[in-house]
Amino acid sequence: MTDHEPRLFSSDAEVIRLGEGLIACSLVREDWTHEAHLAACLYLLTERSDVDVDAEIAGIISRFNESVGGVNDDNGGYHDTITHAFVAGVRLFLRDTPATGLTERVNALLLSPMGHRDWPLRFYSRELLFSVAARRGFVAPDLKPFP
Repeated sequence: MTDHEPRLFSSDAEVIRLGEGLIACSLVREDWTHEAHLAACLYLLTERSDVDVDAEIAGIISRFNESVGGVNDDNGGYHDTITHAFVAGVRLFLRDTPATGLTERVNALLLSPMGHRDWPLRFYSRELLFSVAARRGFVAPDLKPFP
C-alpha cells in the first residue's frame, strides 16, 4: 500500500537502545521514527516480559512525547488507536514468524505488511482512524476486524 522503504537496523544494540530509551525517556525526538516505534514495540513484547504492553504503552509513549517537548492532545502526540493497531500487527507478525534474532525479526517486521505505515488503514477508514475519538482512546475498526 505504500512505496516507503523502511530504515532497517544493523544490530540488536540499536533495537535495545530504542526500547530501553523509550521507557527511560532518554531518546531524542529525531530517534522516534515509524521504524523506531515498531522496533520498540517488538522489543517490549519479546524481551521485556515485565512490561504489560497493553496496559502501559499509552503512558510510556505519552511520557516520552512530553520528555522531548511534545504535547499529547486532540491534535498531536500519542494516538491510542494507531498504537494499539500496530501492537496487534506486531503480535500477528510474531505469531506467524519463527523466532530468530532480534534484529532479524525487527527488519522482517518492517518489510512485512504489518510494518507498513498505512497498515491500520486496511481496517479503518481514514475518517475514523484520524478522528479525535481514535486519538484519545481505542476505537474498533470500521472496515474489517484485525486478523
